[in-house]
Amino acid sequence: MQNFDWNGIYNSINSGFSTKVARPVIGITGNYDKETCTLAEGYYQSVLKAGGVPVIIPPFSETDRLGEMLDGLDGIIFSGGGDPNPLLFGEEPVKELHGITPERDVQELLLVRLAYDRQIPMLGICKGIQMINAALGGTLYQDIHSQMEGVRIKHSQDQDRRFPSHTVALAEDSILYKLFKHSTIAVNSFHHQACKDAAPCLKVTATSADGVIEAVESNEHKSILGVQWHPEPYILRNCTDMLPIFEWLVKESEEFKAAKKIHNKILSLDSHCDTPMFFGKGINFASRDDKILVDLHKMTEGHLDATIMVAYLEQQERDEASLQNATAKANQILTQIEEMAAANCTAVDIAYTPDDLWRLKAQSKKAIMLGIENGYAIGNDINNVEAFRKRGVVYMTLCHNGDNDVCQSHRSKKGDLLVNTKAGVTDFGADVIREMNRVGMMVDLSHASEASFYDAMQISSKPIVCSHSSCRALCDHTRNLTDEQMKALAQSGGVAQITFYNGFLRADDKASIVDAIEHLNHAVSIMGVEHVGIGTDFDGDGGVPGLASASELINFTRRLLRERYSEEQIQMIWGGNFLRLMKEIQSI
Repeated sequence: MQNFDWNGIYNSINSGFSTKVARPVIGITGNYDKETCTLAEGYYQSVLKAGGVPVIIPPFSETDRLGEMLDGLDGIIFSGGGDPNPLLFGEEPVKELHGITPERDVQELLLVRLAYDRQIPMLGICKGIQMINAALGGTLYQDIHSQMEGVRIKHSQDQDRRFPSHTVALAEDSILYKLFKHSTIAVNSFHHQACKDAAPCLKVTATSADGVIEAVESNEHKSILGVQWHPEPYILRNCTDMLPIFEWLVKESEEFKAAKKIHNKILSLDSHCDTPMFFGKGINFASRDDKILVDLHKMTEGHLDATIMVAYLEQQERDEASLQNATAKANQILTQIEEMAAANCTAVDIAYTPDDLWRLKAQSKKAIMLGIENGYAIGNDINNVEAFRKRGVVYMTLCHNGDNDVCQSHRSKKGDLLVNTKAGVTDFGADVIREMNRVGMMVDLSHASEASFYDAMQISSKPIVCSHSSCRALCDHTRNLTDEQMKALAQSGGVAQITFYNGFLRADDKASIVDAIEHLNHAVSIMGVEHVGIGTDFDGDGGVPGLASASELINFTRRLLRERYSEEQIQMIWGGNFLRLMKEIQSI
């Protein structure tokens, strides 16, 4: 045996300190055969060639460990293998079913759902595409030859897997089309099962000549791709034809890894959510509750450190009794928020200052700040401003969708204002703004009319904020800010927080994360990055594909990286600007 200088290789590895950015770690699900975990060489060689670090995920039944394992991964490949177990999908097996591995199937179905929640980039190969599709709500054929109509081409053959055997047609708006730059590519195929109906969150992007689904990807702007063929054996004959698929996964995983690293260092704040609206509807904030968009699980999955929960009040009558009821209801909602935090005190706490937020992050706790949406809450008693501030309310939105005693709303109706008051901020409202300045409460002008906006700018001795408003230049809605308003806001030192409400991002109500980024970019171009932030309006009808809940907020950071924002700028956007202003206003 030739002498191998392993000691020399060891010394060369340690000859200097590497400052390179760590490569993304890609988990690959292992196969299960005769009590042995196996993995075909092509999988890990393809990941290595694409620039990632491969690790094998063995099948195991301790499901409580799956989340911990995923937290150490930057991407995941669901590999090929035996047939999915039809009993897991409520079906009896057909006679054409081949061998199954039930333990692996259960684990992979859970892994898909957990990785989906965490926004981890996913690639499914052969059986892997089927597991991704089934876990996310799609259906499968147990056997395409007996269950599909029409005549099949040969999808299972004995020839060398390293060579293509048939062609597939690619959709022009697909990831695969962008990778291969062709509408048709040649692939291999070793299967008798396939996806039947794509999951609601997936779209079909490749088919074979006989109509079999050959590829799916996310229709929510997420990093999910599945292919029915086997791209991994090609590398074993030094063929790089299929390497772009693995390079795509590694690139997506690098971006995900970079976004996680940034969130570990910065403090991320959502300046507006309406989750307290659901507190009386049987929700469990400590669970991953489908009824709400913000809970402890979703905040953790999306790497969100803090959110400002508001006591929202619908604009009602303005007689004395109604005004007193409004104040009482606001206090009741604030108490509910405090009780929720107390019930989950090991994981979340109320924060009153920016310093509190950093302290809680250091303790690995999520933070909740208190806000009020609609000055209706103070009734006609200005003493309530100080009372709410002493409770810890950091900002108050002067109005909602209707005029009140403080100011005119963007949705003003003739006759709503009190007799002998002008459009814009009322005389009482001017006193309210001055009192908010005095006690250190931020003035929020989301929902206000333009007249109210400019009046408040003149009255307030402190900069103002718009906690959840987007850009009217991109979506002509009265809830959005004009370029002139944004310029005035920036010149006075204020901040505009881009919101993810569908109708405020696109006039046709077909908005997505792409539109949210466009609004942020536009605001930055008008105001400068020092005056822009994020106020999702989650649980108040906010949320669009790619940013559908707090769990998906890490996707926004990935987009910011793609737009070449620096880490410092991302910190500003993710709450730094808003908190800088909060600290200034609270310093009374």
